[in-house]
Amino acid sequence: MKVIQPNCRVQFAAEDVDFILSILGRKIGNAECLVQLLSDEESRDLILDDEALFHALLERRGCLSVSTRFYFYVLVRNVFRRSGIQDRPVADYVAEVLAEFARTERARCVVPGQADPLDYFFEMLAALPEADERTGFCIRAHIGNYSLFLSGVFPDRIRFRAEGRGFPDVKYYDALGRTHYRAAGDHRLAQRYELAAIFNTLSDRFETTRLALNDMADRLFAIGDSGCSLETLLSLRPGKPSAGSGN
Repeated sequence: MKVIQPNCRVQFAAEDVDFILSILGRKIGNAECLVQLLSDEESRDLILDDEALFHALLERRGCLSVSTRFYFYVLVRNVFRRSGIQDRPVADYVAEVLAEFARTERARCVVPGQADPLDYFFEMLAALPEADERTGFCIRAHIGNYSLFLSGVFPDRIRFRAEGRGFPDVKYYDALGRTHYRAAGDHRLAQRYELAAIFNTLSDRFETTRLALNDMADRLFAIGDSGCSLETLLSLRPGKPSAGSGN
């Protein structure tokens, strides 16, 4: 199982550089200057925090030619800042989760030795007692990530299923995500992967982060082009496990 790391701020595609220059070129100069600035952590973070990038990602019509990591980091960082979550590594980690889960198969919990992925929370929870140390850590992190992903990006779907079919409501996702982020943060492997502080923040402020993602999703649906919705950007379709899991 893969351990997700906050890597969005250190991976830039050529199209990301072109996009930044198209928005901030007058401030920065040419591509060579931008590449030099992006190689410096402080300068890079200031560039990525520029609200002009955030507004451009929201308001430009049609699907954008930028990497998913760049796209989600700028959006997540901005809505988190507005919610009082100032830690860049936390925004970076959540953006990486969204970028990973943009590929439907990455949103599934694949456990070594299991013939099929674990698509439901009850399956993941049932697998924990028999899991080895690393697998147990990864399952707990996945439960936290998946809870935040579903409740952050698809809250209306959760409410509809809860009201019409008796499925768990959003409070269930809050409690599940908070609990398992805390358990993952307390695990000794969280220190090895330098994730303890991130997991503990996500546990302590799960509802805040979830509401910030709700705001991001609302902005995309309200402003974005109808042909390039959030679900299209995430490559999700109704009925697939990451969008319509029966958790």
